[in-house]
Amino acid sequence: MGKSTYFTGQPVYSQVVNLLDKEEIVKISKGTKGSEAYVKRLDGYQHLIVMLFGILKHFDSLRELEIGMKAEAHKLQHLGLNYLVRRSTLAEANIRRPQEFFAKVYASLLKRYAKFLADSRPSEKGYKGNTHEPKDWEKLLYMMDSTTITLFDNILKGVGRHPKSGKKKGGMKVHTVMKYHVGVPMVIQLTSAAKHDHYLLKEVHLPKDATLAMDRAYIDIAQFQRLTEEGVCYVTKMKKNLKYEVLNSVAYVNSQGLVTHIDEKISFSRGELTHEARRVEIFAENKKPVVLLTNNFEFSVNDISQIYRLRWAIESLYKQLKQNFPLHFFYGDSINAIQIQTWVVLIANLLITVLSRSIKRRCAFSQVVTMVRLTLMYYIDFIAFMGNPEKEWIEITDKRNSKAPPEPSLFD
Repeated sequence: MGKSTYFTGQPVYSQVVNLLDKEEIVKISKGTKGSEAYVKRLDGYQHLIVMLFGILKHFDSLRELEIGMKAEAHKLQHLGLNYLVRRSTLAEANIRRPQEFFAKVYASLLKRYAKFLADSRPSEKGYKGNTHEPKDWEKLLYMMDSTTITLFDNILKGVGRHPKSGKKKGGMKVHTVMKYHVGVPMVIQLTSAAKHDHYLLKEVHLPKDATLAMDRAYIDIAQFQRLTEEGVCYVTKMKKNLKYEVLNSVAYVNSQGLVTHIDEKISFSRGELTHEARRVEIFAENKKPVVLLTNNFEFSVNDISQIYRLRWAIESLYKQLKQNFPLHFFYGDSINAIQIQTWVVLIANLLITVLSRSIKRRCAFSQVVTMVRLTLMYYIDFIAFMGNPEKEWIEITDKRNSKAPPEPSLFD
């Protein structure tokens, strides 16, 4: 049996690991307090490699991870591992090694690949299939949101109770700021699910002339005034019970005599604080009117509407993380172990995104994740294979057809 057309001397997982900077990760581990304390063999780099293996293979437990490593024992030398990790050792490392080490590794990878991800973003198709040209504000568009990961035990403080059993479960909230052109989280905070969404709004400072899209959970007049003073534009959905004073109002009517939108300048007063903003109410046929709030008085209504629609990209990111990586079962029941697994999922998401952007043809993210999981320890050039996965089968069928004897004719 001949070798594959895409045969290479390194398994796919080694090609993924090559995206990491081992020297930088070892340096980060040594510089993180407690990361290398009481360590005999499983240092920070090897801990990351083993956890990343379990995440990419979609293992649900440390037992599965240990067996999976044993099954590939003869290939582990490619990954820089010199021994098989026991699940007891890994469980102890998930308790002892601080999650800050993995957070710093993610920040290092983001710094390394942010420009590549921004430049390699696939072009979008606009109206009637025309290529969408990015606008100036789109290059500095950020979006903020949070998602809750439900935990079976009340490890972190959850929100509400189960509607049927009444039992309260724990939950972890992932607060995220994502840059639209990069497509992966830029700022991440892990808290209990009980933490309010607008917690991150107080912590984040964006560059001047940036645009921030968020939902109405983040409405905070004091922070809106701070963003305005820092030169940051915000666009959000307005709460129904928000009290304000109308300073100026203009209604726009189309050729059929129907109101398309109302553009208002409004003012909020909270004690001594006064904040002026723009309220845009958009009417669409057979749909409820949408009321958006912004501090930008120069953008067109279409721009404001599009900015808020693009906010859905961060919702798609959360869906991508939860559907393609193991966040339903955790390898440990401590807060540190849960946070470590979450960080490794985010690292895996970033690395797979880099891989998918390196493929010449456009592939769905879920397809790339599935193929990485299935071929993780195969000796194939993954990027070349994904660029033309049918090539090898076509070559095989062509050889079969050329070797097949000709069909006998009527005169044979």
